[in-house]
Amino acid sequence: MNNVILETKDLTCKFGALTAVNGVSFAVDAGEVFGMVGPNGAGKTTTLKMLTTLLPPTSGTATVGGFDVVKQASHVRRIIGYVPQLLSADGSLTGYENLLFFAKLYDIPGREREERVRVSLHFMGLSDFADKLVRTYSGGMIRRLEVAQAVLHRPCVLFLDEPTVGLDPVAREAVWKYVGKLAESGTTIIMTTHYMEEADAMCGRVAIMNRGKIAAIGSPSELKTSVSGDGVTLDKVFEFYAGNTLENSETGERFRDVSRTRRTAKRLG
Repeated sequence: MNNVILETKDLTCKFGALTAVNGVSFAVDAGEVFGMVGPNGAGKTTTLKMLTTLLPPTSGTATVGGFDVVKQASHVRRIIGYVPQLLSADGSLTGYENLLFFAKLYDIPGREREERVRVSLHFMGLSDFADKLVRTYSGGMIRRLEVAQAVLHRPCVLFLDEPTVGLDPVAREAVWKYVGKLAESGTTIIMTTHYMEEADAMCGRVAIMNRGKIAAIGSPSELKTSVSGDGVTLDKVFEFYAGNTLENSETGERFRDVSRTRRTAKRLG
């Protein structure tokens, strides 16, 4: 039985003379947590934008849930959730109000909205902060709220673009915990990250991207064993396949700082 929920074949995206994504092909099974790692400019975000129908491919094909991302874009949008790098929560609203707004955008029936919002807040550990303005949230709390927004309509596939960018180690661990709970519930997760330990801890398989191409793909253990040496880490694997290292940033930030950090990340990658 075919369990593939997402598949790309020679997916390519060009901006003039620049080829941002170059002939990328991979498949993801339903219920899998699939990671895409690489430095800024590797093509991770561009790939996600094509898979979420935000950017048309120059060539190649991609399907999500059996729907073509170009020919059946509206069908794709109904079955996916997307948490972008840029801030998607409104700091002038409470957590509850943000979720209620998204519930309306997703056309969740009025009789179900209250329950869906409350359940999502509880699932992401935000019930005690539901009536607090989001501008008072920490970076980790904002990210968890954004994940809650993206899964209100119970998508089959959740796309996370740098889900822990700009967060301190404690906040990152909290986000990992709740994303892990989503994976355990059966949600397929496609995520990009700069952090090798994040990919190692959360992903069943990882694609290492560099200069628009997939340099290697496999489970963290498979990738480690593909490189000779003792105590090989995913950082070493990345250096081996991509020829450079990843920058790591661990800073605790609030609403304005998170927004600024994500805008910078957006410009770079």
